[in-house]
Amino acid sequence: MQITFLGATETVTGSKFLLTHHGKKILVDCGLFQGYKALRLRNWDKFPVDPAQIDAVILTHAHIDHTGYLPLLVKNGFSGKIHCTHGTKDLCAILLPDSGHIQEEDAKRANKYGYSKHHPALPLYTENEGRQALKQFLPHDFATEYRLFDDLSFRFHHAGHIIGASIVEIKYNSKTLCFTGDLGRPHDHVMNPPDVIHKADYLVIESTYGGRLHDRTDPLKQLEDIIQQTVKRGGSVIIPSFAVGRAQSLLYYIDQLKKADRIPDLPVFLDSPMAINATNLLCHYTNEHRLTKEQCKDLCNVAEYIVTPEQSKSIDQYKVPVIIISASGMATGGRILHHLKLFLRDPRSTILFAGFQAGGTRGDRLLRGETEIKIHGEMIPVRAHIELLTSLSAHADYQEILAWLKKFERPPQKTFIVHGEPESSKNLKRKIEEQLKWSCYLPKYRHVETL
Repeated sequence: MQITFLGATETVTGSKFLLTHHGKKILVDCGLFQGYKALRLRNWDKFPVDPAQIDAVILTHAHIDHTGYLPLLVKNGFSGKIHCTHGTKDLCAILLPDSGHIQEEDAKRANKYGYSKHHPALPLYTENEGRQALKQFLPHDFATEYRLFDDLSFRFHHAGHIIGASIVEIKYNSKTLCFTGDLGRPHDHVMNPPDVIHKADYLVIESTYGGRLHDRTDPLKQLEDIIQQTVKRGGSVIIPSFAVGRAQSLLYYIDQLKKADRIPDLPVFLDSPMAINATNLLCHYTNEHRLTKEQCKDLCNVAEYIVTPEQSKSIDQYKVPVIIISASGMATGGRILHHLKLFLRDPRSTILFAGFQAGGTRGDRLLRGETEIKIHGEMIPVRAHIELLTSLSAHADYQEILAWLKKFERPPQKTFIVHGEPESSKNLKRKIEEQLKWSCYLPKYRHVETL
């Protein structure tokens, strides 16, 4: 067995791991790079392996940095099955066409206003190509072993994080290779904790928050304070949010605050068609989260759903404070950009980030204090308050990762640390080596390891 690290090395995004075993090629995850331009340009490079030679894809979960390259892989010749959980397939049916649509819209706008260096600007793939990729999905149940080839099988374990998220366990030659994907938190208010894994010969583990401890402040209290302070100034709260996972958690917290009269009964808008669909899916997968059916129903009703572009434009015209939740979560694209163009200029309002911001994204640059930001080719002055909800992450921090790892019955032969900015990965490596005495490695982009 060989593993080639084609993404998520020295960065959080672009998750892709190519396994080669007895002439077969399996790709674990197939995500887009996001953030710095040098990373995003990798999305346009020729894929390191001919997609037609890949036999199968296995997905950990649906987020675009783990799945967003699939339409291009299919477009360029991959014809095998894409294996995932049922929840991941349902979420990808929302996310992949939307990803193509956003890229088409961005290209169209760049051509219209002439702010791209490319003439004409083209999308990486289209909405229709996003739909085409869905035809190759083959969903499976959790906790059931599936034979992929004669001498290789896999099984999905619950990872928490979002609906459908899985830890992928691959068995071959009496060996076990485990991918955590994005590991959820043990005490998340919404999602169930990740399953315990007792042993693996080789482990590929994420380190998004490998260098940090999450704020233990009650997220309800933190969100309450930010909303109350913003409303007192007469401003609105604009929340760039990941459509899957984060948007649903935010709606849950806002509903709880409203019920307890801890915030004013101001209008709440969910301006993201894919977040709307993902919210409805939450009620279908009740075995994967902690919410009751009644709580799911209340969560779905706390916001007004915004579907059309015309509706989206109209909510910016409200004369009273509002809460707008809109994708994308790192402000890299989507409808949130139109809201930011208006509300970033308003010193009364708050732009509230609710999740990890990859280096180089607009979200990262705003949190670092940049005083103007480019959106659609225009420099927008930053006068609004910029806040980060530090206690709402869906990723385990280093203490939570270590607690999960301590349940292993014996150390893996090798542990590969991925999905993190360099300092986060280095910190997690140091913590694991100090506390558990495991052998840990920080793979480079395109590094090949024989297991």
